[in-house]
Amino acid sequence: MQTRNILKLLTAIIICQLAGIIGQFWVTPNLAWYDTLQKPAYAPPGTLIAIIWTTLFTLMGISLYIVWNKGLQTPHIKPALTIFATQLAINTSWNYFFFALQSPFLGLIVILAMWITIATTIALFYKIHKPAALLLTPYLVWVTIATILNYTIHTLNS
Repeated sequence: MQTRNILKLLTAIIICQLAGIIGQFWVTPNLAWYDTLQKPAYAPPGTLIAIIWTTLFTLMGISLYIVWNKGLQTPHIKPALTIFATQLAINTSWNYFFFALQSPFLGLIVILAMWITIATTIALFYKIHKPAALLLTPYLVWVTIATILNYTIHTLNS
């Protein structure tokens, strides 16, 4: 792999990891609040959530790199990358709505939008490079679980 491609891959992974790091600025100061919420028995511990998200952001970065590396002049790349960027921004904003605003209801609305944009990203990436789309499927599965968890937390605490 050429140095340029390695730098592009690292940039793509760092961009995705930054979404998680930025989100933590809203999570960390509100963990005490989160601990007071009623949660279902299947709610995973925070350490597991951190490992899962780090892995998912890495897979997202690799997927982003694959599509970005196809060239911005290639048809369908720019719209796919725009939707990717949108889902990443929504992902980061979920932490703000759920944790900073301490609103499982607003978090639920945001996570539903996130789910839709992730599914759209997968569909667009699939047309460009199937393995890049498949790298995002664990992300969609996890966000599906997180959506159910968010809904349950909202319901239990309303």
